[in-house]
Amino acid sequence: MNALLFAAAVLIWGTTWIAITVELGPVPVLVSVLYRFALAAAILLGGLAVTGRLTVPALRHQPFLVAQALCLFCCNFLCFYAATGFIPSGLVSVVFSLATLFNAVNGRILFGTPITGRVALAALLGFTGLVLLFARELSAGLDAGTLKGLGLATLGTLLFSLGNMASRRNSAAGVPPLQANAWSMGYGTLVLLGLVAGTGTPLVAPPDTAYLLALLYLAAIGTVVGFTAYLSLVARIGPAQAAYATVLFPVVALALSTLFEGYRWHWTGLLGLAVALCGNILMFSERPTRRPATA
Repeated sequence: MNALLFAAAVLIWGTTWIAITVELGPVPVLVSVLYRFALAAAILLGGLAVTGRLTVPALRHQPFLVAQALCLFCCNFLCFYAATGFIPSGLVSVVFSLATLFNAVNGRILFGTPITGRVALAALLGFTGLVLLFARELSAGLDAGTLKGLGLATLGTLLFSLGNMASRRNSAAGVPPLQANAWSMGYGTLVLLGLVAGTGTPLVAPPDTAYLLALLYLAAIGTVVGFTAYLSLVARIGPAQAAYATVLFPVVALALSTLFEGYRWHWTGLLGLAVALCGNILMFSERPTRRPATA
């Protein structure tokens, strides 16, 4: 089951970039993110309600659901989308792979989970592999815009990691991932709606069928299915191991780019792929340790 959840997260998140590129254009980024999570929240909340499985979590859980909403379904995505305005998406992927290290450190601080040498080495191999994969993009040099993009991508990754911690707490406290995701997506939608209103961003209607299909894929598959699979994995094997999905989904994206966009592999890319896969093998040969249930 763990392998199935991990594969689902990697394959789904490795293909969402196609839909995101379709959405780029006349609709403001903030509005596109709002549409994505509003539709995802409607699908998940509506589905749970229709099947009679929708419950209201206790009041003590609400602050952590709001934290999960802000870190996973709102602010982190705004950081990532903004970062791509300054640096290539491949470089954003390299920074995002630091989620493995962030999760290990935050798990240690908040839950007391030990950071084993195997996990640390696997995370380092994953990060190194992605650096090699995108070596040609990294060689462009640093300027003020690049530094700003790196800062935004790092902040987005840190928020993503903190969202993982909130999700882990919610699961340990007895809130099922589907329920936590549904309510968190709903709260995230309200925050995004407030940001749209507060900034005066125009609510541009979806311009064509391609945009609508991309939005449906991002909401239903990329968000509802992808995040449910990933956060279920966080609850089952821990955030450090689950976050290795952030290392492998750029590999899927490059494979698709090879098929559909004529991407040509360089020797540094092949070496990076080999290093990242070695890190994957090392990470998942680590047996999960028993963890304290609550932070």
